[in-house]
Amino acid sequence: MTSETTVAAPPSLLRNTRYLTWLISDTSKGLAAALFSFAVPLLALIITNDPARAGIIGAVGLAVRALTTLAGGVIADRYRRIALMVLGSSIGVAIAGSFTLLALGDALTFMTLLIVAVLLAARTGFFDVAGESALKEVVPDGAMGRAQAANQGRDAVLQLAGGPLGGALLAVGGWVVGAAMTACHLIAAITAWLLGRSSRAAEVNPTAEARVPADPGVPDTPAATPATAGARTPEPNALAELRAGFAWLLSRTDLRGVLLVSTIINLGFNAAITTVVYGLQQDGQSPAAIGWVSAGAGAAMLLGAVVAPMLVSRVPAGVLTIVGLTVAAVGAYSLSLVDSVWAITAVLAASVLAVPALNAALMGYFMVATPSELLGRANSASMVLGIGAMPLGPLIAGFGLAWIGREGTIAICAALCAVAALLAITNRGLRALPAESGWTAHAARFGTR
Repeated sequence: MTSETTVAAPPSLLRNTRYLTWLISDTSKGLAAALFSFAVPLLALIITNDPARAGIIGAVGLAVRALTTLAGGVIADRYRRIALMVLGSSIGVAIAGSFTLLALGDALTFMTLLIVAVLLAARTGFFDVAGESALKEVVPDGAMGRAQAANQGRDAVLQLAGGPLGGALLAVGGWVVGAAMTACHLIAAITAWLLGRSSRAAEVNPTAEARVPADPGVPDTPAATPATAGARTPEPNALAELRAGFAWLLSRTDLRGVLLVSTIINLGFNAAITTVVYGLQQDGQSPAAIGWVSAGAGAAMLLGAVVAPMLVSRVPAGVLTIVGLTVAAVGAYSLSLVDSVWAITAVLAASVLAVPALNAALMGYFMVATPSELLGRANSASMVLGIGAMPLGPLIAGFGLAWIGREGTIAICAALCAVAALLAITNRGLRALPAESGWTAHAARFGTR
């Protein structure tokens, strides 16, 4: 008698139309953000010729985003996440449209740029947590690592295109950047609405859509139904809900080790990049030339994203994290040794090569380990802890350039990155994170999912 064992193939993302619709919506919104984040610092420098004031705009925007993200996590767990995606993108259309009109009327000043930056940052904080959390509703756990790797590839393409595209649009005028942002948010709103229609269809015919689409013959992973995944009965005390998200995240020894490391590396590396961008502008480089620096980093991240699915499935997440942080720290220091556009582009590209695999591993494990009913608040807590110090980045870059110069400022940033890498190396919980196939079992050791 012979027996035959069938090895189940992993769920296919390309056959998951709800994931593809989510990806289009999130990508359109991401392109709008990439254009704005590229254009606003340069517009501020052009208008004020003051790196410190440009740094203030960046810092205030990041601070507002961090604060509103706290509320965004509670909102994402109280209400339907896909409906929040539609609302958030619609608000983005209104804000980006207003920015376009201000640019057309030659009314862009330090104050108007600050107001627009605050409004867009608040939109991001209130609504983008819902979009990130909705991914768990459309992708099974067995494909989450590859979904996050695909998202990293998408982000790399946005970085690759965002710099040159933003530079080209800004060369025509700020209003063209605004018009492109408006179109992107409109596409995001429409595709999020289509995703919501498919969710409502699943409610009407639950037997047909109760599971996430997978390959034929492969046992499906149960998906969160629209009635339970993105909406629940609101509790009267929002602060208590928010505390619950932080308490859950900090109670997980498998997750909390990443938080301090993320905060420090985000501050150090982003401050280094901001210092480089401000320095190039002050040296008289054109927006198009500065855009190619961003494009070089995007090309490297795209290359890293191509191999990220293979890495997250074979290499422990802890190893990927330590390698990625170490490379970033060395790269940040190396930025202080070069000053030409092409040399900076090459160093920055090498520095971010391992970032897609690092992010895919950590974000994928986080999504698998977090219960759906807590995902919005846990996401917001993680984001706030991860970006909590980032408002200091533009201030370090702006005031550092004015007070101690480019090399000294980048040296401070590199020291922060080195501290983050050292903390990662010495953190047992972070080092123990496994490869993708072991995420579910590893997460189950630390509490009920």
